[in-house]
Amino acid sequence: MKSICTFLLAILFLSYFTPEATLGQSASLIEAAKKEGSKVVVYGSLQDSSMEPIGKAFQAKTGLEPSYWRGTATKVMERVIAEHRAGKPLYDVILTNDNPMEIMQKEGIFAKYDSPVAKDHPDSGTNLDMGPIYRFAIVAIVYNKSVIKLGDIPKSLDDLLKPQFRGKLAMPDPTQDTTTMRWLSSLHKLMGKERASNYVPELAATKPVFTEALLAAAERASTGEVAMAITNLSNLVTFAQKGAPMDYVRLTTMLGTNHYIVLSKRAPHTNSGKTFIDFFLGEESMRIMAKNGESVNRQGVYPPIPDIEKVKVIGMEDFDTNGFAEKRKEYQKIFLR
Repeated sequence: MKSICTFLLAILFLSYFTPEATLGQSASLIEAAKKEGSKVVVYGSLQDSSMEPIGKAFQAKTGLEPSYWRGTATKVMERVIAEHRAGKPLYDVILTNDNPMEIMQKEGIFAKYDSPVAKDHPDSGTNLDMGPIYRFAIVAIVYNKSVIKLGDIPKSLDDLLKPQFRGKLAMPDPTQDTTTMRWLSSLHKLMGKERASNYVPELAATKPVFTEALLAAAERASTGEVAMAITNLSNLVTFAQKGAPMDYVRLTTMLGTNHYIVLSKRAPHTNSGKTFIDFFLGEESMRIMAKNGESVNRQGVYPPIPDIEKVKVIGMEDFDTNGFAEKRKEYQKIFLR
């Protein structure tokens, strides 16, 4: 996986907005898509709060109907591979983070599609086989300001180990959620190998509250059920928009993942899939995501997150299926004993 490496700061140095890009939805492509049934089926991990308005805008502009199934990155990968191996894929487009994408790529699931809109994304974020990175999912510590007193706000990962936070941190189950497995396994990039090897058991000893996914962890913090959560930084905006008093721990360096959107090699609606990818990578779609807190990889489009320009983001460790199986066993011993 390519390192993300201070992407936000680099992009913010660009002082101009790119011109409105050509959407790439030629009349002939849209007409071909309508002959396929005027629909596109998308599997992904992007939150519904972003995908729903994107889907409505896409349908209004093209007349094609999107159908979206959302799951965690792990669930998306498992469903896509299962359908592919059964020879009955229902999906046209897949979008999720880099590591599951790389595993699916080795299964021969993707078709190479060079979207004309890809040129509007920085070349440094392009995978030759999967196209441009469309967003960076940053894993952060978000907290509820009504639960944590001003003087107790964590300033480091070590602060999460303090006695007052025992049982008050929500996080996705590290024996099931691949993003959490990768985050824990990548902590050595933030604190060194020796400290990280000790930190993970110490974190487990605080008895964190397990959830199914990153979004659910943030939701627990938003309601005040727990004080804070390990989750995507974008969820800060998701729940702040609903009135929750949320903020995040200002770590100077955070871990994150690259996200891609790809076309299925066996897409039932190939032209619809291409049309959707073109729209999804376009400025209208990127601005919808950024408004919902996503750190999109497009010049001049930023999320409404305080101090985001100060955050340095580095990529997390990659694993194959065997690697995830080994990590699952390791974290079962540490977190479920």
